[in-house]
Amino acid sequence: MPTEHKMQSILKALAEKGSVFVAFSGGVDSSVLSALAYRALGNNAVAVTADSQTLAPGELECAKEVAKEIGIRHVVISYDELNEPEFAKNPVDRCYYCKKGLFRELKKLAAQYGLKSIVEGTNVSEMKAHRPGHRAVVEEGVNNPFVDFKVTKEEIREMARRLGLSVSDKPSMACLSSRFPYGQAITTEGLKRVGYAEDFLRKKGFEVVRVRDHAGIARIEIVPDEMARFMEMREEVAVELKRLGFSYVTLDLMGFRSGSMDEAL
Repeated sequence: MPTEHKMQSILKALAEKGSVFVAFSGGVDSSVLSALAYRALGNNAVAVTADSQTLAPGELECAKEVAKEIGIRHVVISYDELNEPEFAKNPVDRCYYCKKGLFRELKKLAAQYGLKSIVEGTNVSEMKAHRPGHRAVVEEGVNNPFVDFKVTKEEIREMARRLGLSVSDKPSMACLSSRFPYGQAITTEGLKRVGYAEDFLRKKGFEVVRVRDHAGIARIEIVPDEMARFMEMREEVAVELKRLGFSYVTLDLMGFRSGSMDEAL
């Protein structure tokens, strides 16, 4: 099915819902879904962003700006995943507990706003990977238009360009809890440390970066083509990350790849 046809099908499906709450992070997937919801439903579509400890630095402000760009009504709520039973223990199905708790809160809020449905932007490309959070999506009756209409990540980026969204080429940004090996407890201090470390490296020009925290050892993932430039500033990077609390600072020679912690499963 051509991308334009999929867009029209999603618009029709959203319109038929009458009103929706869009789980909105400010990333390209949820931004496209929010833009389509706004086109289909106008003020009967509301984007909601969870301001949590696992949100990377700067992402909340980005979400606010993109919501303004789209024109959709935007609500920000406070949500602390670390209060969810089991989440902080970081089991392999960690994302299930996060999503379960988040959608519980969103359903309460949707009822207050008189909105009939909750939609979120998981795409069909992501379904090939380890996605325990999708089980919570199904259990809570949350709708996935991109999954329903078999929309891939690249098709979403194409939709974003067609919609004129500024985030069309924005790199994917998984929540900060994905920086810790399964079984290693997630703490407020640990989340802040990896968040600050990645923010530091982005300001140094590494747009696509992950700092994985292996019990105090930083494993940095960047695009392989940028490794030579990274090595020129390795001492500066090591000093800063040690200042943040890491004992050792390493560069992953395999480079950036999404979901690298799942390789051990």
